[in-house]
Amino acid sequence: MTEFLVKHFVKNYEDVDKVAVRTAYGVLSSIVGILCNVLLFLVKMAAGLGLHSVSVLADAFNNLSDAGSSVISFVGVKMAEKPADEDHPFGHGRIEYIAALIVSFLVLEVGFSFLKDSIGKIREPEELYFQLSLVVLLLLSIGVKFWLGLFNRRLGEKIDSKVLKAVFTDSMGDVMTTTATIVSMVFFRVTGMNIDGIIGAGVALVVMWAGVGIARDTLAPLIGEAIDPEVYYKIKNFVEQYDGIVGTHDLIVHNYGPNRSMASIHAEVPNDVGIEKSHEVIDRVERDAMERLGVFLVVHMDPIDMHDEEVQAVHERIVEALHEIDARCTLHDFRMVKGEKQTNLIFDLVVPFSDGEERQREIRNALCEKVRAMDAGYQCVITTEHAYVAEEHIYGK
Repeated sequence: MTEFLVKHFVKNYEDVDKVAVRTAYGVLSSIVGILCNVLLFLVKMAAGLGLHSVSVLADAFNNLSDAGSSVISFVGVKMAEKPADEDHPFGHGRIEYIAALIVSFLVLEVGFSFLKDSIGKIREPEELYFQLSLVVLLLLSIGVKFWLGLFNRRLGEKIDSKVLKAVFTDSMGDVMTTTATIVSMVFFRVTGMNIDGIIGAGVALVVMWAGVGIARDTLAPLIGEAIDPEVYYKIKNFVEQYDGIVGTHDLIVHNYGPNRSMASIHAEVPNDVGIEKSHEVIDRVERDAMERLGVFLVVHMDPIDMHDEEVQAVHERIVEALHEIDARCTLHDFRMVKGEKQTNLIFDLVVPFSDGEERQREIRNALCEKVRAMDAGYQCVITTEHAYVAEEHIYGK
């Protein structure tokens, strides 16, 4: 069913990197969500009035509020589609994250309300009634909401949309709350024991935890998060494939919404190549990055000595010494400046964010000792910095 809807209502559905296609996916999700929730609202409203059931009527209005989540999703993806303007030169893509944050608050509100009602039922248990027609209706509701949740998850994974993933979590929360109601009714029917409040409280806590998770995942790109290792190596390998680029470091990526990124990177170029020729290569890298990766990339040139055998040999020995101290660390921008009495070895040392000042000092001191053991005339001039890629992935934690 999902593939059928996507193929018939999303033009060029395979080009998910295009903003227009992503928007079409979001609009499809929102419209399907609104239709399903409004349909459930009408059916439950009619059943609630016919059965004189307050709980069914309450569930009906809960579905109506879920339709509101789909409306928020619709507005979010449409506003995120707006092109860049003079006030927002990088576009409006982050609005999608804000929409997902709003949905997370709705999920938290549902969980909190359900928890409050459940605590009230634990203190003052209400009499339960088992009605087969009500159970059938609730099972139908679970089926629709479960499919709707999976529908939003598949679309969300397809276009990497946090707001659609948030709507998925919202739907799964409804599935759990409705399932809890059925379990309570069946358990009461079989044993005569009323556990409605206890089960409801447990489900409410799960729903609230899911809401916190959505908010956390949505706030991360808004605040500024570490680079995903897949993105890190994708850009790094892309730049290093060009002739005239020896290596790269100091990659920073700024996210302005899904598929809207600006990045900067330092590219090492041979110092014996004319600056105009290296600059031509850099210009080509920046243009190609925009066309092929969709990334606005700014490249800084770092000229390095490629032919001085002494420099290369010392550099290799220091890299080996550093890996003996801590294999997670790297160095770059290595230079040798010879003086009358000593030779300065100047380089940048990259250490993990998780290492505190004391650990960083230990690494620097240990490296300086190893360097002096190589030659008493060597003096280290080290600038310590951090990598911007997520450590738990790149370091295998």
